[in-house]
Amino acid sequence: MTLSKLNPGNNLSREFLEVVEQSAIAAARTMGVGDRNLSDQAAVEVMREVMDNVSMKGTVVIGEGERDKAPMLYIGEEVGKGEEIGQTVPEVDIAVDPLEGTNLCAMGAAGAITVLASSEKGGLLNAPDCYMEKIIVGPSAKGAIDIEASVEDNLSAIAKRLDREVENLVVVVLDRPRHARLIQDIRAAGARIRLISDGDLSAGISVALRGTGVHVVMGIGGAPEGVITAAALKCLNGEILAKLVIKDEDQAQRMRNMGIRDLNKAYSTNDLASGSKIIFAATGVTDGTLLKGVRIERDGVRTQSLLMNLDNRHVRFVETIHLADRADVTLRL
Repeated sequence: MTLSKLNPGNNLSREFLEVVEQSAIAAARTMGVGDRNLSDQAAVEVMREVMDNVSMKGTVVIGEGERDKAPMLYIGEEVGKGEEIGQTVPEVDIAVDPLEGTNLCAMGAAGAITVLASSEKGGLLNAPDCYMEKIIVGPSAKGAIDIEASVEDNLSAIAKRLDREVENLVVVVLDRPRHARLIQDIRAAGARIRLISDGDLSAGISVALRGTGVHVVMGIGGAPEGVITAAALKCLNGEILAKLVIKDEDQAQRMRNMGIRDLNKAYSTNDLASGSKIIFAATGVTDGTLLKGVRIERDGVRTQSLLMNLDNRHVRFVETIHLADRADVTLRL
């Protein structure tokens, strides 16, 4: 589907699509060179540059970190063109992961994507930069899970909803030492595990789509990524339940200073992404389960993206051909 075939009323969706596409192309040009910082920098700089041309008054609520730790796309940064004479633009909160899977991109491995989510003001939780325990399922298992329940009980409940045996469930888990006990419990329950090196955001989205072979995501990952995942799952009718993981008392006090009163709160999808006008856009950088990666060809660049708009219940997989600026270009379908 090309941009010209998208609903012309979805101007912000179209502009966000351009943001993640261009960021993905920039990152893809660094693919396989072995420098994760270079890959991340390329994606961040282009995302920030393209976002300046979006007709909005945006505030970054999830980004590259706090202002003193990130030169751009930092939390609280104002982005977008803003209002012009005679023009009113939407005020939105923005959550970005300019390159999820920096290591994946740098090493040429599968599953790197660029991501942006937005909502009306206050519609996305301003999550602290800490770890978050998560359990994520698709629409069929929505309402069956409990973050306080045991691994065995959750897997049994999911299997019952999906009308299959626990032995036929595939659970995605980040391959980290902290998950040794979780992996042991999943295997003891009888389910199968797909370990991933990075990219729990992509995995969380995949679980809500049929045909991916993923039934549940479990484990501890980043809290900001949890909020972005929640925005996507709200569009896809999936579910994420989560709890913040507190490292020490200093981190606990920092969270209290941010306004988080209940550090043991169990967060629902709607707690993390309460907005009713959520837009989610992601573009593949390297080939993955969710999206194809950027393909750089003689006559241009091809991208594949996922574009979702909660307001009108649209979910689109968009393939775009960015033609080279040359007189002899020939379009190949």
